[in-house]
Amino acid sequence: MNRLPSWIRQLLAALRGLLVFTVICGIAYPVVMFGVAQAAFHKQANGSLISYHGRTVGSSLLCQEFVDAKGNPLPQYFQPRPSNAVDTTAKTDYGCNPLFSAASNLGPTNPDLVKLIKQRQQQIAKLDHVKVSQIPPDAVTASGSGLDPGISPQNAAIQVDRVAAARNVSPSAVMALVKQYTQGRTLGFLGEPMVNVLLLNIALDQKLPVGH
Repeated sequence: MNRLPSWIRQLLAALRGLLVFTVICGIAYPVVMFGVAQAAFHKQANGSLISYHGRTVGSSLLCQEFVDAKGNPLPQYFQPRPSNAVDTTAKTDYGCNPLFSAASNLGPTNPDLVKLIKQRQQQIAKLDHVKVSQIPPDAVTASGSGLDPGISPQNAAIQVDRVAAARNVSPSAVMALVKQYTQGRTLGFLGEPMVNVLLLNIALDQKLPVGH
């Protein structure tokens, strides 16, 4: 080995280092982390999937649309934030598509965004029978990802009467579930309180089914 030119010896040393770190960082470390994740955080590591009646219906980390075949909001369910995560080539994709996560990239003074917000305000005012002044910002604006799973408690509150009427139950019963599925700030000070729409709607079907 010592008879080899120095540049060859250096090359062989570099290849040995590459092999060792490939095994450690490319094989051993991922396998260990995968095992720890599956053992200690199985649900989170697999996407925080939610099952209902024996089948997977979504993830608690992603929004989901509750609309009919034409994209109209189903009155018996709470509605998520608007979503720009849409496959524009699909006629039945109305948002919350994780393969098309995106924001509108429109500034707050952009006339297209202003017009869209006004349209959404009118739609919500008509659907939930509330004044435009009662509609919170998150009800008419999409998030940066277009996939936020939650809405603000204020957004949920303006939907309570409509959901209660569609399910023929008291608004107080629906509001009790809203409070139950309201999550506080992370660590008590990060972010804002939010209501997980998918978990709340599943709870509605379980405890206050339509026709109850």
